[in-house]
Amino acid sequence: MTDALSKLLSERDWLLADGATGTTLFDMGLAAGEAPETWNETHPDRIRALYQGAVEAGSDMFLTNSFGANAARLKLHGAERRARELARRAAELGREVADAAGRPVVVAGSVGPTGEILEPVGSLAHALAVEMFEEAATGLREGGADVLWLETISAPEEFRAAAEAFERVGMPWCGTMSFDTAGRTMMGLTSAGLGRLVETLPNPPIAFGANCGTGASDLLRTLLGFAASGTERPIVAKANAGIPRFVDGHIHYDGTPELMADYAVMARDAGARIIGGCCGTTPAHLRAMRAALETRPAAQRPTLEQIADRLGGFSSESDGLGEDGAARLRRGGRRRS
Repeated sequence: MTDALSKLLSERDWLLADGATGTTLFDMGLAAGEAPETWNETHPDRIRALYQGAVEAGSDMFLTNSFGANAARLKLHGAERRARELARRAAELGREVADAAGRPVVVAGSVGPTGEILEPVGSLAHALAVEMFEEAATGLREGGADVLWLETISAPEEFRAAAEAFERVGMPWCGTMSFDTAGRTMMGLTSAGLGRLVETLPNPPIAFGANCGTGASDLLRTLLGFAASGTERPIVAKANAGIPRFVDGHIHYDGTPELMADYAVMARDAGARIIGGCCGTTPAHLRAMRAALETRPAAQRPTLEQIADRLGGFSSESDGLGEDGAARLRRGGRRRS
């Protein structure tokens, strides 16, 4: 049986994903140091509102409030034994909202990093990481998630551990990494490296790509790296809404809906099939992105110069791929149909 996400991808050229979870919950009153996942039980109406905001803005899918639903992260809050039930509740609330949407909406079970470094560089054993990811994935499956969504990963070891866990649970999945260090992840992986990693997995993801990072320009540069590899797998783009600024004791992102609309169209033209936002992306941004994707015609794959001109400069000179990669991206070219 075809999963819900693959079915939509077979019918559509692009899908609109959701926006921010964490920054939206902070705007709703989440306190610094509070585990967002506990709100699935204590403030379910606010979590429904989070999901509903994306649906009403036109998103074809949204991520559940389960990013930190693993034993390692929840241990910081004395809730390490509750990962499965909190993940399950996140998906149950999502299922309610999606089923009432009146159109197909995919519930993507968010799975974030453990927050620890795996062996051999760190101390977290592979088997224990797999166990943590499996626990979260099981809860999300029980709650009715359509697909698992691994996000904001930096290390290939952690990506592999999650993939193994998802295979055990028997669910389709997608995976994104955060390329926030001169075109590389914090652990040094490039866009080309992720592309190679994905194809070596026994159970590769439906789609892969990048999320978060240091702004829309940098994420699109990474996206061009994926596209240049010639991958046939759907690519995901979920950029932050601009750059964070600390204003009046709160973090605000300076990306306007107009900027994110430009980003969404350029992401599509660069080869992305699933396009959304990450930190700072509100329903207002999503509505502008949807409108732009529906009304602006497809164009040639953007060059680095065009990206910088439209969305702002890059945070670093390097794209992580070296001179050959940079030259290839700079040339651009027509996007594949």
